[in-house]
Amino acid sequence: MTDVAAIRSALLSWYDREARVLPWRTGPAAGRMGLRSDPYRVWLSEVMLQQTTVPHATPYFLAFTQRWPTVEALAAEQDGELMAAWAGLGYYARARNLLACARAVASQHGGEFPNSEEGLLALPGVGAYTAAAVAAIAFDRKANVVDGNVERVMARLFAVEAPVPEAKPELKRLAGLLVTDERPGDWAQALMDLGATICKPKAPLCDRCPIELFCAARAKGAPESYPRRTKKADRPRRHGVAYIVSRRGETALVRRPDKGLLGGMLGLPTSDWRDRPWSDDEAARAAPILAPWRDLGAVEHVFTHFSLTLRVMVAEADVAGDFVWTPHEGLTALPSVFLKAARAGLERLV
Repeated sequence: MTDVAAIRSALLSWYDREARVLPWRTGPAAGRMGLRSDPYRVWLSEVMLQQTTVPHATPYFLAFTQRWPTVEALAAEQDGELMAAWAGLGYYARARNLLACARAVASQHGGEFPNSEEGLLALPGVGAYTAAAVAAIAFDRKANVVDGNVERVMARLFAVEAPVPEAKPELKRLAGLLVTDERPGDWAQALMDLGATICKPKAPLCDRCPIELFCAARAKGAPESYPRRTKKADRPRRHGVAYIVSRRGETALVRRPDKGLLGGMLGLPTSDWRDRPWSDDEAARAAPILAPWRDLGAVEHVFTHFSLTLRVMVAEADVAGDFVWTPHEGLTALPSVFLKAARAGLERLV
């Protein structure tokens, strides 16, 4: 067994010197004085950072905490306002879960987050990783916090030959061997920072790594080859049509159903998304209104599990209907797939 005490001492000493300055953190010096990060800010940051980078998430975090400085303020917001503010962060089910969790904390817990993994797991939309992260970082509870950065560090530290995702349970077990009652919040963040800044996916900076001497992958001479990976299957492609109905500087939007992809978000009217292209006749029949539609080409967008080719059709019509008429300049709040289509369509319309 690797020397747990030596690894922990080396990594925590490095973290004390090199910890990233992030707006949701108090930092290691404050932690040693017994000051903990605000659970609301930790929880919000962890939800935003799922499948999103720190540089991309940070402006959203700052905007959210300025607009909704407490969990009670967030809980009181209207669904549509929250979904619009979330636009651009992707994985929109997170926004719905965010609001459900905030409302549960406000109504059932007096605005205070539970201080244990078990209590946090009972909240709507809070999974094992988020519960462990908030418990450790906000409450300094002993918890095994394993994100993608930590998995990569474990795969290299122990030279785990099994490929991901099959290796995930083993990587979590190995990470748990290094968790103790000493500074659990700082330990979790130290591992995250190591993976984010030193133990990078393609070009690890081994000569700057505080635990290089303990790294089995480094000893083998090819740390960048870990974690091992199975070949990904080709991403399937779907096809759809987006319809831009324009009148006097406004565009018609629709509210998508709560369930499903981009649920609850405002977006352009669309056809179904299917595995074969839409013919001109099919696209015209699927349109939200009868109008002289013009085909303006297509945009491409990549979701996690499929790629989308979205034809863009435009018509100028002053019509009634179940639309949310939105000024062209307000379209920047749309999810990125619809923003691409709207920009492509409106640029060619003028």
